[in-house]
Amino acid sequence: MQRYSLRKLGPRASWIAVAASLAVLLAVAAAIGVGSGPREPENGIQQEQSFSRPEGSSQFRPAYHLTPEKEWMNDPQRPFLLDGVWHYYYLYNADHPEGNGTEWFHVTSTDLVHWKNQGVAIEKFKNGLGDIETGSAVVDTENTAGFGKDTVIAVLTQQDKGVQRQSLFYSTDKGHSFKSYDGNPVMDNPGAEHWRDPKIMRDAANGQWVMALAEGEKIGFYTSHDLKEWRYASAFERKGLGILECPDLFQLDVDGDPAKRTWVLAASANGSEEGRTTGVAYWTGRWDGTRFTPADEQHQWLDAGSDFYAAVTWDDPRLPENERMASRKAIGWMNNWTYARKLPTSDWQGGADSLVRDIRLKTVGGKPSLVSAPTEALSALEGTTQAVTDRRIAQKGIVQDGAVENGAGALPVPANGAYRLDVAFERRPDDDGTEALLKLGSGGADFATIGYNFKDETAFVSRAAVVPGVEPLGPVFTDRRTASSPPRGGQAQGRGTVELTIFVDYSSVEVFVNGGEQSFTSLVFPRDGQHTINAATAGGSMALKSFTYTPMATAG
Repeated sequence: MQRYSLRKLGPRASWIAVAASLAVLLAVAAAIGVGSGPREPENGIQQEQSFSRPEGSSQFRPAYHLTPEKEWMNDPQRPFLLDGVWHYYYLYNADHPEGNGTEWFHVTSTDLVHWKNQGVAIEKFKNGLGDIETGSAVVDTENTAGFGKDTVIAVLTQQDKGVQRQSLFYSTDKGHSFKSYDGNPVMDNPGAEHWRDPKIMRDAANGQWVMALAEGEKIGFYTSHDLKEWRYASAFERKGLGILECPDLFQLDVDGDPAKRTWVLAASANGSEEGRTTGVAYWTGRWDGTRFTPADEQHQWLDAGSDFYAAVTWDDPRLPENERMASRKAIGWMNNWTYARKLPTSDWQGGADSLVRDIRLKTVGGKPSLVSAPTEALSALEGTTQAVTDRRIAQKGIVQDGAVENGAGALPVPANGAYRLDVAFERRPDDDGTEALLKLGSGGADFATIGYNFKDETAFVSRAAVVPGVEPLGPVFTDRRTASSPPRGGQAQGRGTVELTIFVDYSSVEVFVNGGEQSFTSLVFPRDGQHTINAATAGGSMALKSFTYTPMATAG
C-alpha cells in the first residue's frame, strides 16, 4: 500500500477503504525541477537548476519551488549536511498513475534554494518488504551502527500487503545510493494498523538514538544505541487530531535564551474537529530520555493554511550551539489529501514543496510558539523592488486625489506569476475601515484574497478555483482560513499596523504575518493571463502604509 493513501480518507479511515483507493492515488515524480526543465546530466548527476520555467510548462508550474519534472511527489524527508552539501529526499513515484509504490528521490543543495537532481537513492520493491516510504536519515559520525564512520543511515517505513515495518538502509557514498540491511526489518509490526514514519534524532545528553513513530492517535518513542535494535520507551497519545503522521522531536531556545531551552514535539494531524483542515500540530515541553511531557496540554499549529503537511525540521551543524538552538529550518509538502488527486497540473502531480523556512520559539501571547520566516537565501532570487508608500484605501480600491484608482498605476503590475510582496496596512485613530484586503488576480479574476480584520485582530486567506473547466476542489479549498495576530503599535485595541510578507509562485501563495507569528500556505490556480494586485477594504477606509513588489526567480 502507498503510505500516503491513508491520509486521503480522513483521520479514522478504515483499511478496507484505503486499500480500495490505492490504484488511483499513487505516484511520485521521476525527475525534479525547481520550476525548470532538467539539464543533461554530467557523470549521471544533474547540474544546478536555473530559475526559469521550462518551455511547454503548464500555467501552474512554479518558478522557484521544488517540483518534479513529471508525475507525483509527496512527503519531504529531513535533509542532512555532508561536506557542505545538503542532501534532501522526497517520496515520488515514476510509475504514476498506473503503478504503485514510492521511493526516495534525491536532490542536493548548498543553499537550500538552488537544487541539483541526483536521481533515485533508495529504490522500491527491491528487498521483498515493499516500497520505500517516509522515514529519516542521519549521519553516523560515531559509527554506532558498525557500517563505518560517517555512513548515512536511513530508517524508514516499508509496507507489504498492508503491513507496515521499519527497515534500515545504509549509504557509504554520502547518500547517493543505499543498501538494504541484511537484518531488515529492524522493527517488525506488532499488529498495528498505523505504524510508520520513524523520525530519528541523536539524544546526546543520554547517549542514545531516539525514534518518534506515528502509531495512529499516538506517537511512540523508542531508543537505541546502534540504530538496529530498538527498545520501546513510552507513548504520547492525543485524541481529536485524527491519525497522527510524520512526527518530529527537537529542541529550541525560547526567545533565543539558552536558559529557556525547550523540547518541541510535532506531528502532522487533522484539525477538522476545530474547523481547520490537515496541518502540523505541536506541543512544547520536556524530554527526559524516555518520555515527552507537555508544558501545556493544548496543541498549537505551525501553519494556518490548507497546504502545509508532512513537514520536517533540521538545524545546521556548522553553527555554534547558541545559533543552532535559536532557529531551525523547515519544509513541508504543499498539498492537501482532500483534493490532491484533483489538481489541474497536467505536466506533474502531487503539488510542490513549500519554501524552506527559518523557525524559532518566541513568546507570543504569554506562551512559547513557533514562528517562521522564509529563509534568507531566497534573496538570491530577487529582482528590482518597486515601492508604494502612504496611500489611502477604500472599498473600491486605492484613493488618490479623492478618487479611486485601481488597476494600472495604482500598484505595480507583476511581470509574471512569481513575485514577493511586503505590505503594511495601518488602522489609524480616525479610520473607519476594519478589514483590509489584498486581492491577487490573473486573467481578469481574483484567485486569492489576503486580508486582515482589525476588529477581530485576525489575518485570513481565501481563494477561488477560477480556472474554467477545472474540477471543483471543494470547501476545504475555498473556505477562508484565519489566524489571530494582534496589530503592532496601536494605542487602542483594533488599531495599529499589520505587516504581511507574501510569496506568490504561479500556483502557490505563502503568507507570513507580523514577522511570522502566523503563516498561511496555500495552493492557488489562477486563470491564464496578466497578473494583477489590488488593495481595498471591506468598507470604510484606512492606510496602506507601505507596499513593495519584488519579482522572484530572476536570472543572474
